[in-house]
Formats: sequence, structure tokens, C-alpha cells
Amino acid sequence: MEPRSRTAQAGPLSPAAGAGICRALVVGPYLRAPPASTARRGEEPSRAPQARLDEAAGLARAIGLDVVHAGVVTLTAIRPATFLGKGKVDEIAGLVKSLEAGLVVMDCALSPVQQRNLEQAWNAKVVDRTGLILEIFGRRAATREGTLQVELAHLTYQRSRLVRSWTHLERQRGGFGFLGGPGETQLEADRRMIAERIAKIERELEGVRRTRGLHRKSRKRMPYPIVALVGYTNAGKSTLFNRLTRAGVLSTDMLFATLDPTLRAVDLPHGARVILSDTVGFISDLPTMLVAAFRATLEEVIEADLILHVRDVSHGDTQAQSRDVEAVLSELGVEPEDGRIIEVWNKIDLLDAGERERLANLALRQGAEQRPMLASAVSGEGTDALMATIETYIARSRATLTVDLAAADGAALSWLYRNTEVLDQTTNGEGRTTLRIRIDPTKEGLVRSKFGPHIRRAHDPEELADFPDKIM
Repeated sequence: MEPRSRTAQAGPLSPAAGAGICRALVVGPYLRAPPASTARRGEEPSRAPQARLDEAAGLARAIGLDVVHAGVVTLTAIRPATFLGKGKVDEIAGLVKSLEAGLVVMDCALSPVQQRNLEQAWNAKVVDRTGLILEIFGRRAATREGTLQVELAHLTYQRSRLVRSWTHLERQRGGFGFLGGPGETQLEADRRMIAERIAKIERELEGVRRTRGLHRKSRKRMPYPIVALVGYTNAGKSTLFNRLTRAGVLSTDMLFATLDPTLRAVDLPHGARVILSDTVGFISDLPTMLVAAFRATLEEVIEADLILHVRDVSHGDTQAQSRDVEAVLSELGVEPEDGRIIEVWNKIDLLDAGERERLANLALRQGAEQRPMLASAVSGEGTDALMATIETYIARSRATLTVDLAAADGAALSWLYRNTEVLDQTTNGEGRTTLRIRIDPTKEGLVRSKFGPHIRRAHDPEELADFPDKIM
């Protein structure tokens, strides 16, 4: 196994259980990439093995494991019984013993049989990538909703792995008398209990979805556009969220630091207000069960008026991370062709002058509507331009009208403030009030039918000067 640096950083495996220090090995078993000459035309290059290993080690450290060794194992084929070849299994067994490791993290998806065989060969606990991500999500869940979603994913994962549990699952619980029959095996009983718990959680999450739906309807009545932050885990979404909203959301250099979604109102430069939503970070090979379990949370992304795809452009694997995020968005039904995704190239403060200039030129060569925004959530550089771009995008899809009313018509004024976005209000000496409003497309017909004689579309160049019709 090709070694990587050893770290002295340690932490408890389970603080709640007080398990003490858990020393872990991280193994990256990756299939050998085909030579460049044989790669298919147009095929995206696979992620670098070292970058994948670094990410797996970061995931392990995110739950306080002491990663004493990490290395890549290059495979020519996957073995059905142990995933690795016999020689590598024996080599890692020696490392586990010499380093006194109690846990081996395999950065791949293991079958229950492979996991059981490796645990027997290494005399240590073995966790695959899916199990590790589920463990992190379990630690990060802070709300009732997050806990339910994590438990659902855990149970779905464990349901297929009861086969590798202890021998007591092979016993049968017989009935009594000659009508009792052989009874139900403990394995069948456990599977039934898991299925019942899954069904109960799904019913509770359906209530969560309904509640979120009501909240979204309430926000639409305000009406405030929704701007959702998405991106690869540790791309700086929460730091950017805090910068734009002055909120106190946890933001640290840690994978999956944020799990539960957070929403805050933000006032844009010219007075418009939006709801900014910080969502869970994505990752490559995100377990399907997690996407399904967190669908109630990710519906905030699906329903968003604008999606900011935050990318860490200082990361060597930023292109591959971007493809992974786009794959999850596609699974949620959000495609780039929708025209509501803006890329934010974050962490430019970590780049040298030459690389920053290259990225700036690359961004300028793209069309105005698809042009990425360069920013640094830490230093604040580029965030003012980002806010202006958000406002321009929101204004582009919403009609701007001017309404002339009698100053004494308080009911009409109150209705407009409740149902539209009032950009400014002036009153002249003749007792007339003029309001410049911006309207959600779904409410334009209602506003026109209610205030038709008093409305004129904003066409004065001075009125439109603050709201250019395209993203700069």
C-alpha cells in the first residue's frame, strides 16, 4: 500500500460513549485508471487517487478519529470475497497489528460479506465510505428533523447488513403446541422491526415535508425570493452565508460542518429582500439513501428562485467536485438549462496573482448569464458584486410597476406592502402617493386586476437605472 503521512491528531471515536482514543487506518482501494490513449473521447477524467484519499482521511478526522496511516491501494480487479487481493489483505493486517489500529476505513462501498471477511482477517472494525458518511451525519444532526433523516438513512443501510451480524440472529423463536410451527427467526424479527421503524419515520418526515411546504407558501405570500447555497462539502458555503447575512452559523474547516438547513432574510443593495438558505454540502459517491432521506431538506434547493453553486477554486480537484454537485442537482431535477444557477468561485484569497487573473479571464469569456462570480467569503472580496448580481437576477424575472394612489388609501397601501416588494414610496403635495413595486410573476395578474387604472410599468430610464436587464 502506498503510504501517506501519519498524523498525531487524535480524538474520541464516540464522545457520548466515552470510548477514548480510536486509532484508524484509511485505505483507498481504487481501480487502475485506463491509459490516456485508450480513454473514450469526451470522457471526463477520474479524480486523482491522492485527492480521493485525502478526502477520505478528512472524513475520518471529521468524527475525531486518529488517522495513524493512510494509503492508496491500486486494484486491477475487485475480489468478490474481500474487495482486495490476498496479498494486500495480509499486508494491511500487519499494519493494523503493528500500529495497534482498532478501525479500518475503506474508501469504497463494501458488501456485507466483504465487510465481514475483512473484519475477520484484520481483527478490527471495518467501515466503508457509506458507513463513515452516515456516522458523520449522525454526529452533526442537531434538530428533530435532521435526526429523523439520519436515522432513516442508517436503518436503510443496516437493513441489508443484518446478514453479517452475530449468530443469535440464526435462532428461531418457536410457538407453542402443535400449531406453533418453527416460529420466526431472530433475523426475520429484526428485519421486520427495522421495516416498521422505517415506515414510522417516513410518516413523520412526510409531516416535515408538509410543514416545509406551508412555510414555503407563507414565504411566497410575502413575497421574498429564495436563494439557496449549494456546493461540495467544505467549499465555504456557511462562511459565505455568514458573510452575507451576518449570521452565526457554524463554519469551520471540516467536512459536513453544516447539516441542518438555515434560512435568513437578506437585504440587497437597493432594498430588495431575499431569503438565503444554507444547505448540507454534497460529496462524491453520496449514498443514494442519504439523498432520499434528506429530500425534505433539499426541497429548499428544488424550490429556490436562484441557486448559488459555491466552488472552492483553490482545491486541486475543483472540477471533479463541481461535476459531483451537478450530478446530485440533476438527481433532484435541477439542470443547468434551467437558467437559475450561478457559480460562485470561492476562496480566491488562497490563490496567487497569476491564477486569479487566469480565472478572472476565464469567467469573462463566458456569457453574461452564465458568468461565474469570483469571491472570498473570508475576506469579503467580491461579495458586493455577488449581491448586486443576485439583485439583478431576481429583478430580471419580476415586473417592476409604478402605482399612483391617494395618500389616504391606507388599505391599498397595506395590501401592496403585504403582497409585493415596495422599492420606494413618495408622496407629493397634492395628496398622491407613488409606489415603485416589484412583483412575483405569479401575482402580477392579481395586482393588475386590483389596481389596473393606477398602474404603469416602469419605463423611465431613471427608474430602471438601478436594475440593469442583464447580469454584468
